[in-house]
Amino acid sequence: QVQLVESGGGLVQAGGSLRLSCAASGITGSITTMGWYRQAPGKQRELVARIFSGGSTNYADSVKGRFTISRDNARNIMYLQMNSLKPEDTAVYYCNARSWMDFWGKGTLVTVSS
Repeated sequence: QVQLVESGGGLVQAGGSLRLSCAASGITGSITTMGWYRQAPGKQRELVARIFSGGSTNYADSVKGRFTISRDNARNIMYLQMNSLKPEDTAVYYCNARSWMDFWGKGTLVTVSS
């Protein structure tokens, strides 16, 4: 059974930090890309950051310099270190893993208070 389990969300004040984790299991075949997406109330889901199997990364402009994505390929765990959080970062954050298809976690809520 495929599972992507996110953890690490919560409530934090503006300027604070959180670290999200995503553990992937049950995916047959290689995972090429893993990424974090977010969806704020009333908005579409958007890409936050992604990391390719070779280690290259890309980020949304809104989080560049504040968020860092990393990945443990051997354990299929992905992280998102979020620093200097802003109220506009408030959203449900979803983990994505791309193998022979896209897999999604159920999401973890991040709330940044002003």
